[in-house]
Amino acid sequence: MSHKIGELTTDTPPRPNDKRYEKTGFKTALQAIYGDYQPEKKPTSTDNLKTPLVQGLNQTSTGVIILDKNQKIIFANSAAPISRNSNGEDFLALDFINEPTISDWLHEISNEKIKAERRWRRISTNPDIIQNSRIFDVVASFEKGTVAETVIFLIDKSDNYLPEEEDLNFISFAAHELRGPITVIRGYLDIITEEFAGRLQGDEQQLLERLTVSANRLSSYVDNILNVARFDRHHLKVYLLEDTVSNIYASISDDMQLRASTQHRLLSVNIPEDLPTVAADHGSIGEVIGNLIDNAIKYSFEGGSVTVSAEKKGDFVEISVADNGIGMPANVVNNLFHKFYRSHRSREAVAGTGIGLYICKAFVESHGGSITARSRENEGSVFSFTLPIYATVKDKLLEDGQLNNQLIRKGGGWIKNHAMYKG
Repeated sequence: MSHKIGELTTDTPPRPNDKRYEKTGFKTALQAIYGDYQPEKKPTSTDNLKTPLVQGLNQTSTGVIILDKNQKIIFANSAAPISRNSNGEDFLALDFINEPTISDWLHEISNEKIKAERRWRRISTNPDIIQNSRIFDVVASFEKGTVAETVIFLIDKSDNYLPEEEDLNFISFAAHELRGPITVIRGYLDIITEEFAGRLQGDEQQLLERLTVSANRLSSYVDNILNVARFDRHHLKVYLLEDTVSNIYASISDDMQLRASTQHRLLSVNIPEDLPTVAADHGSIGEVIGNLIDNAIKYSFEGGSVTVSAEKKGDFVEISVADNGIGMPANVVNNLFHKFYRSHRSREAVAGTGIGLYICKAFVESHGGSITARSRENEGSVFSFTLPIYATVKDKLLEDGQLNNQLIRKGGGWIKNHAMYKG
């Protein structure tokens, strides 16, 4: 095989910089043949900064990061929240509090898929690393085997999200101050209900019941706000003890029946007594069930029914709350468990804070379970969540002093199944 300067060929000519030619002395011959050959120059970081593409990326407020096949950062523009560890390695300084991290996601899909994409909402910078907080919507695109195997875009939504976070901080303070007076009001209502039993006339009993329901609901709102604040600050550690689902529900049963009857809904409960015991924080799971029932009552029709049921599924017990109400389209269902999310339709029809389902997800995942929603518009919705059977996690809990550290789920993701979301 031969090559001549100026002659067209489909073959790839030998390269003078190839190390094997240096050893044989063939490098000098090739340089003589090629004439004015200039050694290849590897681009430096300074050269890269001069390219129009990099200049353009550095001018945008959207962070752009590229990872290689080893998940090492090989490019990051100036808007990307990057920090450096003690080993001199760059890393993404984001705080994935209640979501799988990008690394978790890549580990999950890299051996199963050639191409994949995932989105995260409301991911903030790590306050321990970056002083000025920023909040992003994140999109990661993965294509196996390419040089830029993972490309990450971070859309800065701080102007939209930070005011809400600041409002939550203020509301959390106010909620903490309100908890005491609300507890006193509920106590007096309980005394009045007991003292005047059988002596109320006309609509007095109904008015007292409505006052009690409103006080209990206000108390739930306060608890939700305080729990969200704790969850967002990594403080949602709970002690999980052996309990039964029927026992947990019994602690809120009277309040749930009262809420349903005052709103003219039929509440039916089917929780078998012979279900296995679960690992649960009694108060937290009571709050989850109460939130789901409260939502089912609010979003169902007057005279409609709400059904609570439970069954064993593998190593878990699944609790479900179903209604035959207004239902939701798929685009709404996919966002339900995000903080502050309320659809345009629900904002017009029903009052609420938009954090109830978010804290339900937090509590369930703190137990090592998952929460799902299935819905069809104008047909109703079913919310289900799982709790681990106590016997399956007993050893881990005892080893950790009954704390939930070893049960917190790292996974999560989207379920592509009409209107269904898995938290």
